[in-house]
Amino acid sequence: MKKILIIIPLFLGGFLFSQKKPVKKPKTAAEKFNYHEEFKKISDEILINSTAYNNLGELTKSVGARFSGTVGYTKAADWAEKNLKEAGAEKVWRQDVKVPVWIRGREYLQIKAANGDWKSIKMLSFGNSEGTDGKDMIADIMMINDVKDLNKLISADVKDKIIFVNYPMDQTYVNPVDAYLSAAKNKLLAASVIGQKGAKALIIRSLTTAIDDVPHAKMIVYEPDDKARIPAITIGAKSADELEKLLSKQTVKAKLNMSAQSKGETVNQNIIAEIPGKKDGKIILLGAQLDSWDFAEGAHDDGTGVVQCIEVLRAFKALGLENNHTIRVILYANSENGGQGRDMYAAYVKKKEEKHILALGSDSGGYSPRGFRLDMSPQRRRLIFEWKNYFLPYGVYDFDQTEAIQDVLPLKKLDIPLAEMVVDTQRYFDYHHSTEDTLDKVNKRELLMGAVVMTQLIFMIDKNW
Repeated sequence: MKKILIIIPLFLGGFLFSQKKPVKKPKTAAEKFNYHEEFKKISDEILINSTAYNNLGELTKSVGARFSGTVGYTKAADWAEKNLKEAGAEKVWRQDVKVPVWIRGREYLQIKAANGDWKSIKMLSFGNSEGTDGKDMIADIMMINDVKDLNKLISADVKDKIIFVNYPMDQTYVNPVDAYLSAAKNKLLAASVIGQKGAKALIIRSLTTAIDDVPHAKMIVYEPDDKARIPAITIGAKSADELEKLLSKQTVKAKLNMSAQSKGETVNQNIIAEIPGKKDGKIILLGAQLDSWDFAEGAHDDGTGVVQCIEVLRAFKALGLENNHTIRVILYANSENGGQGRDMYAAYVKKKEEKHILALGSDSGGYSPRGFRLDMSPQRRRLIFEWKNYFLPYGVYDFDQTEAIQDVLPLKKLDIPLAEMVVDTQRYFDYHHSTEDTLDKVNKRELLMGAVVMTQLIFMIDKNW
């Protein structure tokens, strides 16, 4: 009996020790460290000590409208250089950019029904639009609602008429950005297409989610061979509804007067600043547009992006974060009516053969952050997916969108990974490109949370890429 008792433990021991130990899966770089504490430090610093909202107040109220090719933009460039230095940038410089000079001048629109009087309608010229030489253009209005209407028309139908394109943003889109892009790409809104049919001018319904009478600006792009460069304007949603009702019952005339004109080119500057890397010269880029429309404070578009980029630099310096790679900010000139600033920077990067490991844009307004649009290889995206749990406590969960649409986009041709902050844009197009895009529409807390998650992402890229 004793022999059996001795044999059994020996047998069991041999059996147990003969079992293979499970192979441990190697930890990713992000799993080897716990970054929750660093994320909290970044959040605390920005929510308590940030200068972003005060900076936005200066930019929108003291600088004001900063359209490219104007004194306002020059003032904004000086402001940006000063604030980047104060934030702790160790190097700040300017990059010359040729930009168009377009002057809006005096403009007005009136309409008159068959037996009525002339009634003034709020309007805005398209950016870079031709004018009427300051003379009254009087013509019947013809309404078209979709591309099918346009394709049916022959020149005889359209000749010497002012075309009203009654094409609203599709409210069934959950994401208003998708609704805007869908509408903006429609050839109905192209003055060259309408002009080729023989029309005298183009009026469009503003691309907006608001139900008010505020016009929202848009840039015009004439085709190079376009001989009939017709004037183009936009009107608010309520005026568009009223005009639609009138045209369904009777003939309506328009009286349009625009002194808008182009005056060649001038030179503005992209403003560039950086904190050099301690390990190497590889660059992590943050970008936003510095210019606004000529009539607007440009608070959400894109004053918020400007001050958030500056805040990232300030937070790194304030926290004493030793960055491995160079962290660079670029504030682009001429985003609203041409895009020469972003093209110039991309050409500069290509010529210098600079190594950029990420370009992050912020140009969707200063609303609550919800994620990051990741326009990069699947391998790179997976690396960022591993960090999701760090971002979740800050309301950031959306890493699924993959197409960049902002000023960092030209860098895609250089195989640079792109990211853009995704925010809650349900109110963005209420104010976009209008006089209503003012400081009071920006919530300080939401603005700062955007700066928080941008800084956190830059921190993670710097430490792990």
